[in-house]
Amino acid sequence: MSSSYSTNAFGRDLLASGVVFLVALPLCMGISIASGMSPMAGIITGIVGGIVVGFLAGSPLQVSGPAAGLTVLVWQLVQEQGLEMLGVIVLFAGLFQLAAGIFKLGQWFRAVSPAVIHGMLAGIGVLILVSQFHVMLDFPPVGTGIQNLLGIPSSIMSAISAGDSHLTAGQIGLLTIVVIVLWSSVTPKSWRIVPAPLVGVLVAIVAAAVFKLDAIHYVNVPDNIWSVTIFPTTDKLMRIVELPILIGAVSIAFIASAETLLCATAVDKMHRGPRTKYDRELSAQGVGNTICGVLGVLPMTGVIVRSGANVEAGAVSRVSAILHGVWLLLFVSVIPFTLSYIPVSALAAILVYTGYKLAYPKAVPGLLKFGMAEVLIYVVTIVMIVSTNLLAGVLTGLGLSIIKLLYAFSHLDIRQEENLEKNRVDLYLRGSATLIRLPKLAGVLEQLKPNTHVHVHIEELDYIDHACIDLLTNWDSQHKTTGGSLEIEWEGLSQKYHQRQAAGGKAAQANKAAS
Repeated sequence: MSSSYSTNAFGRDLLASGVVFLVALPLCMGISIASGMSPMAGIITGIVGGIVVGFLAGSPLQVSGPAAGLTVLVWQLVQEQGLEMLGVIVLFAGLFQLAAGIFKLGQWFRAVSPAVIHGMLAGIGVLILVSQFHVMLDFPPVGTGIQNLLGIPSSIMSAISAGDSHLTAGQIGLLTIVVIVLWSSVTPKSWRIVPAPLVGVLVAIVAAAVFKLDAIHYVNVPDNIWSVTIFPTTDKLMRIVELPILIGAVSIAFIASAETLLCATAVDKMHRGPRTKYDRELSAQGVGNTICGVLGVLPMTGVIVRSGANVEAGAVSRVSAILHGVWLLLFVSVIPFTLSYIPVSALAAILVYTGYKLAYPKAVPGLLKFGMAEVLIYVVTIVMIVSTNLLAGVLTGLGLSIIKLLYAFSHLDIRQEENLEKNRVDLYLRGSATLIRLPKLAGVLEQLKPNTHVHVHIEELDYIDHACIDLLTNWDSQHKTTGGSLEIEWEGLSQKYHQRQAAGGKAAQANKAAS
C-alpha cells in the first residue's frame, strides 16, 4: 500500500471498522437466534464474511454477514431438515454462487425486476416482524408467516393476562425499540456514530440488571464458540440429490445473490470509489458461503445496514470490512461471557424494528413511475411470500415480470381516425410492432379503402422489427397502385429499429466490461 494510505486512509478504515463491528455484533446474534440457531453461529458467519469475503470482495466497501433477508428461509430449513443438514445446504449454495461467478452470471442477477426485489425484501420484512414479535415476548414463533401474523393478538393477550415474565420481556423489547427510534432521530448527529441497535441493547442490559429480571430469557453462550460448528459428513453430502435439499440450496444461492448484488448497487451510489465487479463479488460470496457450510453455520449476503454504516463512517477500502471481522473474532475469543447479559427480547426487538423498515412500502412511489403493473407485481410478491413461503413468492413475482415483459414486447395498440371529407385515415401505433403482432397490423391495413391518404403516426411506438417494416414497405407499394398514398416517417421508423439493436449491443459491451 502507498504511504498516503498508511498514514491517512488506514486511520479512516480503522475507525469505520469499529463502527461496523458495533453494528454487526447485535445483528449477528439476533439473526442467528431468529434462525433457530446459537448466537455464536451468526458471529462465526460475521467473522467469515469480514475476514474472508472482505479480502476477496468485488465490492470493496460492502460488508457481508448473516442477513435478515435469509432468516425465515433458514428457520424453515432448520425446522424441516435439522441443524445437521443446514451446513450441507449452505455449502452447496456457496458452490452454486461460486460457479455463477466463474461463469460470469453476476449481471443476470441484476436483471431481476426491481418490483420483485423490493417485494421480496418487504415480504421478508413482514415475515421477520411477525415471527420476532413472538420472540420479543419470550414465546417461540407459531409457525408459517400467516400463522405468526394471525397469532400476534393471542400472544399479546397471553402476556397481558399472565402478567409474568412474558409481559416483562415484551416491556424490555418495547424499551429497546423506543431507544433505537429516539437515538436515530433525536440525538445530535455526532452521537450517532454509536449505532442505535447497540445503544438499545445496552439500555436493555442495564434495565434488566437494575430491576433484577432473572425470569426473562437471556442469550445462551457456550464455553467454546466453535462448539456450535457442525461439519458435514459424506452421508449428509450425498443427500444433496434429494429434491427438498437441492431446492433449499438453490433458494439460498438465488436469494443471497440477488440481495448481495442489490446491496452492492446501492453501496456504489453512496461513494465515489471503485465500482463493484459483480462476478468477483458473486464468487467471493460463494467462497464465504462454502466455508460457512463446512462449519455448519448461517449463510451470508452483502448487508446494506452494515455496508451503509461502513461508508458513512468514512471507510475507503476493503481493510475496514476485514478488520470488523477481526474485532468480532477477538471479542468472542476474549470476553464472550459478556453476551450472556443480553436479553433475548432485546435482540428480537432489533429485528422487529428491522422487519418494519424492510416492510414499509417506501418503494411504491418509485414503482408507480413505471406504471401500476410494477406495483401489482410488488404487492402480489409480498402477499405470496407471507401467505405461502419465500420461494413461492419470489417465483410468482418473477413469473408476473416475465408475463409483463412478454406483454410489452407483443402488445400493439392501433387507433384509427377517419376523415371522409379529406379522404384521409390516421393510424396511431403504440407499443411494440413485432412479428407476433404482424397479423393485427396487416389486418388493419387491408381493411383501409383504396385511393385514400394514410398517415401512420409512430410517436408512441416503442419498437418495430424488420418484419413489420417490410410489411409497411410492401403495403405502401400496393396502396399506390390504387391511387392512394402513405405518409410515414421512414427515417424515424428505422431509428426505432436500430436504437433497440444499439441498446442491445451497448448492454452486451457493458456486461463484458463489468465482468
